[in-house]
Amino acid sequence: MEYSRRSILRTGFAGAIGAAGMSVALNALAEPSIAVLSSADIVLDAPGFRLRQARVNGVEVNYAVAGQGPAILLLHGWPFTWFTWHRLIPELARNFTVIAPDMRGIGGSSKPDAGYDVQTLADDVAALLAYEGVQKTAVLGHDLGVGVAFMLAQRHSELVSKLILTESIVLGAPHTDLFMRNPPWWVAFHNVPELPEALVAGKEGPYLDWFFTNLTHEKVGISPVARNQHITAYSQPGGMKGGFDHYRAFPMTIEQGREAAQQRLRIPVLALGGELVGDVLYRQMAAIGDNVTGGKIDRTGHVIQEENPDELLRRLRVFL
Repeated sequence: MEYSRRSILRTGFAGAIGAAGMSVALNALAEPSIAVLSSADIVLDAPGFRLRQARVNGVEVNYAVAGQGPAILLLHGWPFTWFTWHRLIPELARNFTVIAPDMRGIGGSSKPDAGYDVQTLADDVAALLAYEGVQKTAVLGHDLGVGVAFMLAQRHSELVSKLILTESIVLGAPHTDLFMRNPPWWVAFHNVPELPEALVAGKEGPYLDWFFTNLTHEKVGISPVARNQHITAYSQPGGMKGGFDHYRAFPMTIEQGREAAQQRLRIPVLALGGELVGDVLYRQMAAIGDNVTGGKIDRTGHVIQEENPDELLRRLRVFL
């Protein structure tokens, strides 16, 4: 049976084979070899690059820092880590102090059982900025990082000078239904308690590779080094559960987003979509923001920062 790209994104694994067959399909996938680099081995060719740990808001946060100048905070989504920005950090670090954390539950950060709603996640990064002595920053969020970046701008408005959002939606904001009335299959699957991590245990690589491939334009995938870093992080004990817990907090996040969207955004906002989200994010921000630009980047899939970093950097230079 043939499936179009849209049908794969919307129904995909679960819709095509059924939930009962998912474990069989995962067991049939071979795990490609992974050239593992530990966190201590990761070095980017960026001025002042270093990896740090900070105890803030009750969790240990792993984060990368590079460059000097005005701050820019980079917030990743799922199934990524801070390393998803590896093509942007060297360029941004020429003019900015770049701070790129692993969000709680992911990568080298703590994996507590609670605190995955966007208010708590925004408080995490606000505390990290205070730890670093940052009083004002531009913020770039991708995927799950979009909701966190938006909440940071609304909940800690004194910290955020400009807001860049890419390839997700703000749950609870206007036009949420344009995307969530027919959400991607994994949103429901990841919300199921305990089952997703049980089914993908030992098969983290094949499972995540589906996303790294199918969510990119023409299935080109992401770079092998990025793929390996992300999979290494999510294969750690509790790594998949920590990621899924972000989705399990969606009911609370939707209510928090709905309340935060009652307050208009006064700061400049750049809202960009690729092939998964399209212009929905831009339409959301245009409904509640006073100074919103953006739209859809053509011939680019979900992972804009890894697939089309040159175009994203071009737009960032104009915006920032």
